Amino acid sequence: MTPPDSHGLDALETRQADALAMGGPDRIARQHAKGRLTARERIATLLEPDSFDELGLLARSDLPEARDRTPADGKICGYGQIGDRTVAVSADDVTVLAGAGGRIGVGKQMALMAYAQRKGYPMIHLGDAGGARVPDIMGSDGMMSMVYRIDQPPRDRSIPLLTLIMGECYGGPTWTASVSDIVIQVKGTAMCVGGPSILEIATGEQATAEALGGPALHAHTTGLVDLFADSDEHALQLARHCLSYFPSSARDLPPVAPTSQPVDTPLPELLDIVPTDPRQPYDMHRLLEQVVDTGSLLELKPSYDGSLITALARIDGHVVGLLANNPKVTAGAMGPGACEKATSFICLCDSFHIPLVFLHDTPGFFVGRRAEERQMPLKIMNFIEALHHSRVPRVSLVVRKSYGMAHCNMSGGNMGNDLMLAWPGADISFMAPAVAVNVAHGRRLAALPDEEGQALRAQMIEDMSRANAPWPAAERNLIDRVIDPRDTRRELARALARARGSDGEAGRSQRRLANWPRMA
Repeated sequence: MTPPDSHGLDALETRQADALAMGGPDRIARQHAKGRLTARERIATLLEPDSFDELGLLARSDLPEARDRTPADGKICGYGQIGDRTVAVSADDVTVLAGAGGRIGVGKQMALMAYAQRKGYPMIHLGDAGGARVPDIMGSDGMMSMVYRIDQPPRDRSIPLLTLIMGECYGGPTWTASVSDIVIQVKGTAMCVGGPSILEIATGEQATAEALGGPALHAHTTGLVDLFADSDEHALQLARHCLSYFPSSARDLPPVAPTSQPVDTPLPELLDIVPTDPRQPYDMHRLLEQVVDTGSLLELKPSYDGSLITALARIDGHVVGLLANNPKVTAGAMGPGACEKATSFICLCDSFHIPLVFLHDTPGFFVGRRAEERQMPLKIMNFIEALHHSRVPRVSLVVRKSYGMAHCNMSGGNMGNDLMLAWPGADISFMAPAVAVNVAHGRRLAALPDEEGQALRAQMIEDMSRANAPWPAAERNLIDRVIDPRDTRRELARALARARGSDGEAGRSQRRLANWPRMA
């Protein structure tokens, strides 16, 4: 007669059921009362049905007093499918000791990320945790056993890493977000180094979680978050959508989407979108939406210095990275935030073989005391250096204004582009003609009688305006082609196709920016 449970199947079933119950029904109910999903519900929503293959389900805390209260040690890890792609997923279980990290659970997460990196699987982290567990990390042995380890190969953007901020995230999930390629934050959540209680105990300062790391702060002030979601479900859908623009690893090229949308159909709407008066603002988003494949425009950091749009999109099914000045915000004059955003975006695209398209309409950089206090010269030159190191194809188009150093930063003439284009109304120079006349001839003009001075000023502005037109630069072959605005989509598609080479492999980057900080 076989002894009861001689194969251990009952014990296995019991332990699995205990782990799958997470922190118990009361804590799960509290999570649902906040309008949030549990960690396991989030994973099920993110992945294709029944595709999650969990590792470390039976892990528990290595502290005896915490063992029975730490199913899966509060970290759920494994692999699953998004479409036809395998991805690695880790999720903080806030129903287990507030999701705080213990030695075993954090080790699980690090092992998962290291393995995904070696094998070339995208990694998605669902953050909802209150930092490290104090009993685990206190003492010399605790601290040294829970360091942020750097004894493994650096990530160097070898795989796409996405982090979703889905609760109050302090410590661990904040560190992961800060080195991620894409960060998505749900409204009503927070991401910061330490929470309000720790802050008050340590410094006496009182602040809410929203003030320390809420969506408004990251949208407008830090730029650390790329996209914002209204709910858990919305965030998970955004994660799936974002991943569609990236290869599974840096070994691969970005995925090409099937499209039946023609690229050679003229776009007369563009003539109405961009005013001929250079002082009249317009929304560059409207132009981009016409030029790229319908529904493919995905803007990152949309509220962080909106003078520059950084967006992923597709043209003829192929992924591109767009950097476009937006005259609707500060007339398109870029500030420190725009430079940070551009540098970060160039690093992202170059690391994953995504070609860059620049669309100019800028009067220059937004200068002044506040900009200087934020290290404006350093930000400008970091932007330039990122461009210098980048090796993905680059196509640049001057839509309207392109002045001064900003012309260089927007990958202007003589900047190593695969193709330099301009609209006929392009206005390219060091500064606006009226300003240049005042700088160079202001005293002389002021000394003349009013009528004579005004006439000479007008003549000087007219002469400079002619010199700023694209024709002199085109005659010196500094512009490859002056194009009909209505053909913009076709011209960009042709240039990008040519830049990919005959076998499609010429668009690969040398990945010189893969180890640059996320926000330099």
